[in-house]
Amino acid sequence: MWKTANGKANFLFARGLEEDLRMTGPDSLIMTTIRSHGQYNTTVYNLDDRYRGVFGRRDVVFMNRDDMLARGLGHGDPVDVMGIDHDPAAPKRVVSGFIAIEYSIPSGSVAGYYPEMNRIIALSDFDEKSGTPAYKGAPVTVRKAVFS
Repeated sequence: MWKTANGKANFLFARGLEEDLRMTGPDSLIMTTIRSHGQYNTTVYNLDDRYRGVFGRRDVVFMNRDDMLARGLGHGDPVDVMGIDHDPAAPKRVVSGFIAIEYSIPSGSVAGYYPEMNRIIALSDFDEKSGTPAYKGAPVTVRKAVFS
């Protein structure tokens, strides 16, 4: 029994999650940062991530198969990941030469290891209440690497 008017759990719909205009571009994806099995917070103990089947490296970007195909990418292709800024004149934030990994992740989303992906998170991307950086939801684009 819940302490609500109807005695049931009442769920709220979070409005405004689609407000970020940077996500309106056809190539926009939402980046989340993740930790590997061989990592505790910011300390990386080894380059293996048995959770996701990645061994000996951390320079990877996990992508949905459909998102990869839409960008002309295949599993193992080198990619550049670019942060999308509020101000188009701001300096570009890019991580280069990472490897695209086909992974079961929702379409429109990509994931990369923390702290390797810190560079693409804008200082202006943070939660206004807590001040926490947007490591779980930064708008990015992914393209085949210019130099690999």
